[in-house]
Amino acid sequence: MSRIAGTFAELKHNGRKALVTFITAGDPDLAATEALIPLLAESGADIVELGVPFSDPMADGPTIQLSSERALAAGTSLPKILDMVRRVRTRCQVPIVLMGYYNPILIHGLERFAADASAAGVDGVLLVDLPPEEAAEFKACADRHGLDVIFLLTPTSDEERIRKVARQARGFVYYVSVTGVTGARSGVEASVAPNVAAIREATAVPVVVGFGISTPDQAAQVAASADGVVVGSAIVKLFERFTAPELGREVATFVSALREAIGN
Repeated sequence: MSRIAGTFAELKHNGRKALVTFITAGDPDLAATEALIPLLAESGADIVELGVPFSDPMADGPTIQLSSERALAAGTSLPKILDMVRRVRTRCQVPIVLMGYYNPILIHGLERFAADASAAGVDGVLLVDLPPEEAAEFKACADRHGLDVIFLLTPTSDEERIRKVARQARGFVYYVSVTGVTGARSGVEASVAPNVAAIREATAVPVVVGFGISTPDQAAQVAASADGVVVGSAIVKLFERFTAPELGREVATFVSALREAIGN
């Protein structure tokens, strides 16, 4: 059983929902990321998504785009991220998912990336521009090295797409709650609950919901129907306003509030 699957199994046994938190690796630098991952876990995060910064983050809104720019300006690269994860693993076992785009993985080499990521302690990979129809080669490499490949479903996904993702899903299915890019929204879409229910009919893999969830109240609303909640831009926004040590305190306070809202 993968670390992600084990986490969801434990959460289900305890009647709890998963809190998945997103930060961009290398923002403001990799030393800060290395310190923040254990802090996120201590504050209530069950899974940590690390954004791999990319020069053309087409699925991301302004907040995460700027975060990627700051990380790239600090010299962040995929090999350096993997080295950082390896160091984190000496003191923290929270599941880590790399979230980003296909190009940096392709440049690294698919087989080499899967081997290096697994050896470093990465648990899963979500590539927003790699649809299941084109993922066979990468997924074969990931499967050989025990990495969960996570796919997206959206409000426009039809039954055929849901079935296709369900057949390949490992770790969890990521349901995008809104059409459009990442970023905070003023409310939760009414379609979330019925769409999550439809996905659940096709797979036993947990379904988590992300994009646009920015407050504890919104997280609680989503958690009522999903197996987990992803919060990203609202956390990354704090990186624009604070620096260490205030940044760590603000992130911890916000994540703790999210955890309390969806149930401790």
